[in-house]
Formats: sequence, structure tokens, C-alpha cells
Amino acid sequence: MPVGTAGAVKAVHFKELADDIKARIILGNTYHLYLRPGLDVLEKAGGLHHFNGWKKPILTDSGGYQVYSLADRRKMTEEGVIFQSHIDGSRHIFTPENVMDIQRSIGADIIMAFDECTPYPCDYDYARQSAERTHRWLHRCIERIKTTEPKYGYQQTLFPIVQGSVYADLRRISAETIAGAGAAGNAIGGLSVGEPIEIMYEMTDLVCRIMPSDKPRYLMGVGTPVNILESIALGIDMFDCVMPTRNGRNGMLFTCNGIINIKNEKWKEDFSPVDADGTSFVDGEYSRAYLRHLFISGEMLGPMIASTHNLAFYLWLVDEARERIMAGDFNQWKNRMVQRLSQRL
Repeated sequence: MPVGTAGAVKAVHFKELADDIKARIILGNTYHLYLRPGLDVLEKAGGLHHFNGWKKPILTDSGGYQVYSLADRRKMTEEGVIFQSHIDGSRHIFTPENVMDIQRSIGADIIMAFDECTPYPCDYDYARQSAERTHRWLHRCIERIKTTEPKYGYQQTLFPIVQGSVYADLRRISAETIAGAGAAGNAIGGLSVGEPIEIMYEMTDLVCRIMPSDKPRYLMGVGTPVNILESIALGIDMFDCVMPTRNGRNGMLFTCNGIINIKNEKWKEDFSPVDADGTSFVDGEYSRAYLRHLFISGEMLGPMIASTHNLAFYLWLVDEARERIMAGDFNQWKNRMVQRLSQRL
């Protein structure tokens, strides 16, 4: 899922997302959309779909990660989280109930349960207390969803989130609790927050063995192309990450043969396509030399092309992974691709 934090995927038009990149769903950010433009504007517009013109599904995160990142601006209680806006310092509260209401007002098709994302490192006792609070909050989220109606005339579906930091017993308990909720899909949170990659894979594997295989499994905030392929091998179905656009804006391109820093001098007279095997992930034949020229010259078109390329590459990668799974040769293909994708060109 391309990340559209404030209702827009940075430097990429929705027409490109839908027609060229072929994104099926994007992610919006509850915390940021709640603060700006605000629920009054979104409700008057008829929801985020009408406000921004994106006609396909939208998933909104719960705001838990943003609250986690505001450690010096928030206070955690059993009721919810009191926090200060990063925009103007105003005070607000997120509770399981009002976060469900906020996401309904935004117009999300998939609503994430309100949770706490623990930092890394995190001591065991705090991780346990946090996971237990997340489970209590989940019951309140479910009750709120059950007792309120969807807005704007379409279904809005709740996904709960597994927590437990890097502790196997806590992850196991959390996964069993979340699986027992019987939701249409399930998410894994609290990973890719600084822990060693081997531990991320270990926790993902453990949770995937518990969560039902006939419902989507969503690994939140991950990651590199290699991370995605390795996580698919463990049983993950859904991903979001700012990396394709954020890295693209800074001149890092992901290709079938490895990673390119397009600002490097070595590309100055390289007139081959960005992806050397001839694959074009964007509409138009842009050479490495031209794209480098745009970045070096400070032209806005450079980050736009790079962001579009990276998103199109990510979407191609997961589409190809799906085809390989159905063909029965995913693992062999994945192992070859991991070696190629890890290279810096």
C-alpha cells in the first residue's frame, strides 16, 4: 500500500497511482488527517475518497504509531492517550472509541484498532503491560464498531493489531488474542522499529503460525524489497512503507538488479533505462543520465519520476510474487531475487 499520510502520496498523482502504478489501495494517517484538514472538512466533503478523488480502497492506521513517536508530547492512561499537536501544541485525546469514530469520519474502508506501539529496546514488564492494554483497547474498539454505523454508504472493516515487542511468549499470547477476535484481517505492529532484522523475521514467523491463514495478514511499516519477499515467504499478505517515496525523493531507486543512488557521478553519461534489463516501470523512457541531471539540477521532476518508479517497482514485485506462488516456484524465485535486490549498483 503506497502511503498517503495526509491524503496524498507525496510527489505522485492519483491518476499515475491508479493507471500506471496500478495501486489497489492506499494508506492514510489518522493522526495527521484528524489534525489537518480536520473531521469537519472531511465530513462536509463526504469523506476522504470525495475529498482527494481516490476511488479505490483506503486503509487508515490507528494513530498509535504517531502517538508512540510523540514520547515527549503525550501521556498514556487506561482511558487512552492525551497528546499535544505537533502543529500548534493544542491538547487532544485518543481513546479506542473516538479513534473508531475518527476513522469512520475519515471514510476508511479498513480501520485499524487503537494500539500502543512499543519502542525498541523495551523491557519485558512494560511490553507485557502494553500488550495487555492493547488487548483491552481492542475489545472497546470492537464494541464501538458493533454499535455504530458505517459512514458514506459502504462497509468499514476493523483489523486488530498484534503487539508484544520482541518477546516470543508475549507475541504468542497477543497473536492468539487477536486471532480469537475473528476479524476479517489481522495486523502485526511494533516491528521494524529498530530491532535486528533477524528478530523481526522471527517474530513475524511466530505470529503467522498462529493467525488464520485464510484471512489477510498485514505487517505494518515494512519495508525494503528484500524484507517484503522474506516476509511473504513467512506468510504475510499486506504491507505499507514510506520507503519507495521517501527514498525516491532522495535519489535512491530500487531496480530488478539492485539499488541505485542516482546522484552518483557514475550515472552522468549512462543513457540506459533506470532498470538495466529494459523493464520500464514508469510511463516514458527516462535514462539514468537524465534522471541524475534532474536531481543535480534541483528539478522537481526528478523526485516525481523516482517516486513513481519505486512505487511501480514495489507493485510489480508483489504482483510477481503472487504469480510465482500460484505457479509453485516462489521460493526458488525469491532466493534469486533476494541476492539481486541486495546489491548496490
